[in-house]
Amino acid sequence: MPDQSDPLRHQAPRHLKLAGVVALCAAGLVVGAGVITRVHADQGLKDWTRAQSVPTVTLVSAGAGGDQALVLPGDVQAFSNAAIHARVSGYLKRWYVDIGTRVKAGQLLAEIDTPDLDQQVIQARADLATAEANQRLAETTSKRWAGLLAQDAVSRQEADEKAGDLAARSSAVNAAKANLNRLLALESFKRITAPFDGIVTVRSTDIGALIAAGSPSDAPLFTVADQRRLRIYVRAPQNYSALIRHGMTADLAVPEYPGQTFKAIVVGDAQAVNAQSGSLLVELQIDNADGRLKPGEYAQVSFNMPSATAATVIPATAILFQHGGPAVAVAGPDSRVSIRPIVIGRDMGATVQVASGLKPADRVIDNPPESLAQGDQVHIGAVKGAGADARKG
Repeated sequence: MPDQSDPLRHQAPRHLKLAGVVALCAAGLVVGAGVITRVHADQGLKDWTRAQSVPTVTLVSAGAGGDQALVLPGDVQAFSNAAIHARVSGYLKRWYVDIGTRVKAGQLLAEIDTPDLDQQVIQARADLATAEANQRLAETTSKRWAGLLAQDAVSRQEADEKAGDLAARSSAVNAAKANLNRLLALESFKRITAPFDGIVTVRSTDIGALIAAGSPSDAPLFTVADQRRLRIYVRAPQNYSALIRHGMTADLAVPEYPGQTFKAIVVGDAQAVNAQSGSLLVELQIDNADGRLKPGEYAQVSFNMPSATAATVIPATAILFQHGGPAVAVAGPDSRVSIRPIVIGRDMGATVQVASGLKPADRVIDNPPESLAQGDQVHIGAVKGAGADARKG
């Protein structure tokens, strides 16, 4: 009995040893796999962090300079515009035209009742009659005394006094005539007439209204505008003053006709740059026989400006403003950044023309980060073309 129990007691520990060895190996594999996974995760995190530190940029190809569209606000005015004021005081007797009425030169617009002026004319006529009567008497007296002087009946002094009185009476007649003519000229202003062919754009009076000519509150009774031809005034920046020339055409656009343009012609400019705004006042004219355009409205004037062939066009957002002046960031073939100083030839608003510092083939970084420095590595994202967009204005 004892001999049979010994093999059983020694067999159990052998199985336990094998199980322990297997468990130990499994634990080692788990620990090793965990360590390897941790090492790979740390390395991946480092690679991801390094990749995220490299900025992704958008490139824009610098385009060769071409024709540029310069769009400026314009002030549309009638070719002739007259605010008609009253020249005499009184009360408006009646008016004959209202706003929108087409009138001819010399056409009667209104009449003013002037009782005070009428009485002044009557008095002036009476003063003239009195002066003429005194002149006739002085002339007769002078002739009589001249005859008596020839007979040595009177002294020469007395004859000269009568001749001088005649001259004074003649001057009084001339003064009375001038005063009467002045009042008659004023009386002609009782009739308000159109100064030229046009359209009545303003009527600011009515029957019975008190009219005080020459007072600070003197408002125009009517405004007449000749709209058959219009003037457009544009203030062009000084940078473009040399490119806008007499006879140059421009496209005029107004809000009430979307998608339509009208041709205007440059007829002159002020030949002087405004010191406050730094702009040149340019006048254009346009035919408006059909009356589609109206004075006083807002308009956009588009000039097709020629550009220098050596100029390069880039978006304004690509410029870096540094202490040394404007610069751009250019991406090289190895995606390394090169900071290049540039000279801006012309500012077109959304785009600029670079006179020097760039070539049309350069890959310029749009909206570069401020932290971007010389030699930095970048990732290339989207690529846009600036040349075509810039030439569209």
